[in-house]
Amino acid sequence: MTETVTPGMATMPQRPARRLPRLPASLLAALYLGLCTLPLALSLMTDVSPHDPLERLAAGLGMVGLAAMAVQFVTSGRFEVVSGRLGIDKIMAFHKLAAWWILLAIVLHPLAYVAPTWLEDTNLGTERLVAYLTQPHYRSGVVAWAALILLVLSSALRNRLPWRYEVWRATHLVLGTVATVGGLHHAMSTGRFAARGPLEIYWFLIAATILAVLAILYGYRWLNLHRRPWRLRSVTRRADRLWELDIQPADNTPPLDYHAGQFVWMTEGGRRFPLFDHPFSIADSPTRPGLSLIIKEVGDFTRGIGNLQPGTPIGIDGPYGEFALEAHPGEAVLLVAGGVGIAPIIGMLRDLIARRDKRPIRLAYAVGTPSNFACLEEIAAAHAALDLKVLLISEDSPPGFDGAVGRLDQARLKDLLDGIEPRSCVALMCGPGGMVSAVSDTLLELGLPMKNVVYERFDYAGGASSRQDRRRSLAFGGVAALLATALSLYYFGS
Repeated sequence: MTETVTPGMATMPQRPARRLPRLPASLLAALYLGLCTLPLALSLMTDVSPHDPLERLAAGLGMVGLAAMAVQFVTSGRFEVVSGRLGIDKIMAFHKLAAWWILLAIVLHPLAYVAPTWLEDTNLGTERLVAYLTQPHYRSGVVAWAALILLVLSSALRNRLPWRYEVWRATHLVLGTVATVGGLHHAMSTGRFAARGPLEIYWFLIAATILAVLAILYGYRWLNLHRRPWRLRSVTRRADRLWELDIQPADNTPPLDYHAGQFVWMTEGGRRFPLFDHPFSIADSPTRPGLSLIIKEVGDFTRGIGNLQPGTPIGIDGPYGEFALEAHPGEAVLLVAGGVGIAPIIGMLRDLIARRDKRPIRLAYAVGTPSNFACLEEIAAAHAALDLKVLLISEDSPPGFDGAVGRLDQARLKDLLDGIEPRSCVALMCGPGGMVSAVSDTLLELGLPMKNVVYERFDYAGGASSRQDRRRSLAFGGVAALLATALSLYYFGS
């Protein structure tokens, strides 16, 4: 461990930042609905023998569920073309919610097939279901069915399982692949609509796309982690269990074009494989060579982050995310950090300093206890370069602490924004879910437009939701309702 000059203060000539790839949310929703319902349309082009409407619904549930399961491979936050405009918060929320309606469709798929028999003869219906679950002909479908159930339940219970994060990720990948590949084999080997014709071609294209996605994620990106290595220059203690890593590109590794506030997936040493990487916000300005990450000791990987030695090879994959001022312009800027959420916020502050930004900048930084404050000297020095007003607030008040104590409530935020027109101000905040949700709603009450309140959480465990979260959930629910409508039309179609 070494002490080093504070990153972000020395600057180099500005280079053009990488443009954020963006597909509008409306277009992404339309593409999602199109991909998931296309099998229904294609099946109508196939001449098959008549069957009970409930069996038709069962087939539709299986087809829509399988297509949606395949789309999950690109809604994991690793493809910027998908998550570029939505941001990691929204895309991960959609990924988690979609898993539940996929599970519902796939679980109901065999049950709907036997429902007509059950309605006529319960014993015969049970025998038919047992046959579906035990006959070799249906084995790949049963394996996919069980893998999906385990996948969704293990994800929902991840924080309660005694697994290392990396073990869970590997299990998640294996179960997801087994569920999808097994489902595709089942659809093409036993599905009456996929025996021939356009639907069979569709499933082959889906299978090829999944193979390409896996090759990109775990082949091409693995290769890049080794072809374009980075090196750890120094590790600096910034607060209690909070460390800053100064990482520089090795020879022949191109610089990273990013926007302050974005994040990268990072891994180190001999573990430079995408399955072992972890997401960390960039705490730096792109005007400085290399990049800095501020990381807190909270898990298996981060527990030893302060012991990394200078010279350690580092793998960097990114940048990702739309948590950046370039994506959210405003005439004034409010930056809000909670705990380790200071990482992307200090990166933005460093970038604003480096560019000598003339806008009013307001910073609210909240921690549980004063020993968790990081970069205070740097924040104090920023007043010389920016029109800056800072609020430091701690939940605890140990002896000797003379700062604000309590929560970041409406009165404090209103005072911090005094003299600033709320409708022209953009707020970017990062922190724990409960704090982010509460502050988001408070800023809306103070007059900031919802589109100007932008946040990222460093946990996705659920809990309190903001008005913005609830509006987003309604939009996601609308997508699910449209899928249900398509299935209803398919059920009553003939």
